[in-house]
Amino acid sequence: MPVDAAMIWNEPNNKSHWDPALDPDWGIFADMVKRAGAAIARANPAVTRVLGGMSPIDPLWVRRMEGHGMMDAIDVVAVHGFPLDWNLWSIHDWPAKVAEIEAVTAKPVWVTEVGVGSFGAEEVQVFGVKKTAELLIGRVPRVFWYSLFDLPLEWGATTRHREAEGSSYYRHFYMGLIRADGTPKPALDNYAKVADGMGLMQWFHYRDPRLDDAVAWMKRLGTKQLRTGLSWADSFREDALGWFDRQMTALADFDVTVTFCFTPEHLGMEPHHTSPARDPQAFADFCQQMIERYAPAGVAAAPALIAATAR
Repeated sequence: MPVDAAMIWNEPNNKSHWDPALDPDWGIFADMVKRAGAAIARANPAVTRVLGGMSPIDPLWVRRMEGHGMMDAIDVVAVHGFPLDWNLWSIHDWPAKVAEIEAVTAKPVWVTEVGVGSFGAEEVQVFGVKKTAELLIGRVPRVFWYSLFDLPLEWGATTRHREAEGSSYYRHFYMGLIRADGTPKPALDNYAKVADGMGLMQWFHYRDPRLDDAVAWMKRLGTKQLRTGLSWADSFREDALGWFDRQMTALADFDVTVTFCFTPEHLGMEPHHTSPARDPQAFADFCQQMIERYAPAGVAAAPALIAATAR
């Protein structure tokens, strides 16, 4: 089966993905991660457990998680960064940003989302791919470019304030290497040159019509590693398992880091995908069920992954 790593949540220290007003001391989140980490290990101890990519990159937040006793439940700490679009630091600072997290944890650090959009100019993205590859390939065990496809404008981006965020919101729609109409951008050729060392991060929506095209593009490009997601919220949709099965079968030829996140409205403390769940064990049960289905015990992790995790 394709799954060799499981990420627990996505950008938890970003208000667009976790509501700190409902969990001011992060105790609920830490409890959820501990339960999910244990559940994933029960389902298949060979699957690498990844703490959902923090954004912003914040060593103090890692210290706080450590204070909650959460770090024993994960194997890798992940970070996200978009220095030419949203972050207030230079793209040249990537090695230093990774070092900030390495200084506060012995866990390996992965960069599970890094990207440069074409909102202002497609030439900026060409530079971004080249420079990101230069700075991060070989510096961290895994790095994933976000993303393969632009997000269609009519779909909307999953953020808290949407259009009120101004250009910060609209940049979400221009992060792909391929335009929403299916035509490649200039940066795609530059990505192809480093595809064997830089994976792709591509969210697939429920019944996403782009799935087969994505697989064809990734095989053409030579992509080896993919990060995607299985939404806890989507698991309550009609024929959710049928869609999950189709998605994961289509991705069987890649080393997949699967992300578990998004609270179902009816299970949250408030009816929103950022809300902590009323029962954190329910999320852990979802994680265990997905690992048992898509990474059953007895399927060994790739030797390269084992070596990276032991780093």
